[in-house]
Amino acid sequence: MKRSYLDNASTTQVRNEVIKVIVKTLKNTFGNPSSIQHSYGRASRSIIEESRFYISKYINASSPNEIVFTSGGTEANNLVLNTSILSLGIKHIITSKLEHFSVLNTIIFNKNKVHIHFVNFNKNGIHDLNHIEYLLKKYLSKKKETLVSLMYANNEIGNLLEIENVIFLCKKYNAYFHSDTIQCIGNIPIDMEKLEFDFATASAHKFYGPKGIGFVFIRKYIFYKIKNFITGGNQEYGIRSGTENVSGIVGLSEALKLSNRDFSKNINKIKKLKIYSIISLKKHIPGIIFNGLSCDINKSITSILNFLYPIKQDHLLYFYLDLMGVAVSKGSSCNNDIKSISHVIKSITNKILLRNMMPIRISFGIFNDKKDIDLLIKSLKMIKNKNFKTNF
Repeated sequence: MKRSYLDNASTTQVRNEVIKVIVKTLKNTFGNPSSIQHSYGRASRSIIEESRFYISKYINASSPNEIVFTSGGTEANNLVLNTSILSLGIKHIITSKLEHFSVLNTIIFNKNKVHIHFVNFNKNGIHDLNHIEYLLKKYLSKKKETLVSLMYANNEIGNLLEIENVIFLCKKYNAYFHSDTIQCIGNIPIDMEKLEFDFATASAHKFYGPKGIGFVFIRKYIFYKIKNFITGGNQEYGIRSGTENVSGIVGLSEALKLSNRDFSKNINKIKKLKIYSIISLKKHIPGIIFNGLSCDINKSITSILNFLYPIKQDHLLYFYLDLMGVAVSKGSSCNNDIKSISHVIKSITNKILLRNMMPIRISFGIFNDKKDIDLLIKSLKMIKNKNFKTNF
């Protein structure tokens, strides 16, 4: 049975080269990296610091010391938000209701400690820069008490934030800037010297690396201010204690190296695949509506396409597609309630429309080709006509 995996925004297939380096590390470098009294521990420590060096190089950070390893993107976002409140004296957080739950829920959890301000956006999920400036100006402080937290590429509708304009406003009004860059790092080139993030987060399994490992970039001038996020043995500069995931770290580094090597080729391939998908969906599925800016090649990340499929609410739709060999999602994999519609889609879509249409997010990766899209189109047409059979 032909199968098409079109859920790369949730997680990607691990590259064979990455698997090899992970297995080699698990087998040969098993020492505790904090046990520097002997060669086994020093070998593990060396691998971690070499990986940190290469990761900083791939994203053009000014120093390897700006990289702190975490268990993934969710922990990285939690680390930034919680330590900013604890260590930087943040009293105001400006964010959006379109953020990932690891940002939204963490901010709401801290509602008794900070004032939360939500940025306005339009029906396409485009943030209002004038409103961002209004909020920044209103809460301007010489003590730098405001943090702006907005994701670079929305994980559901693919919208790209006007990142340079937001950074400019943060600098102008003396605010810190955190961006959830989890859909971006490893998939598009990011230069930390050109884009003046104060904090940025990444997760290896979004760019063909292993699950359970990620990192947070913390700008050097902030680093010394950050207090413990996880207390214990003072690993990761005392910010994030706990024995490091050596094999995961080396897998992350290898995956990022390979992505960096193949950026132009991969982006071009995925861009062509996205264009083919948009044309095919418009041609074969009458009444389709694209969500956000996901069908705008220049204003969305190339790997994500989100649309409303014209069929009355049937939450088994995704299972039907799976039975026909097509793996897609209704949105973020962190919201695993099959009957609920994504908070992002609800925020930008008319309620009446959602009664007669179902959201589908397809997300492309380097292992996809046109045959995957053809199978998706064929399956959607058969479901629409109630004329599908499974191979089970």
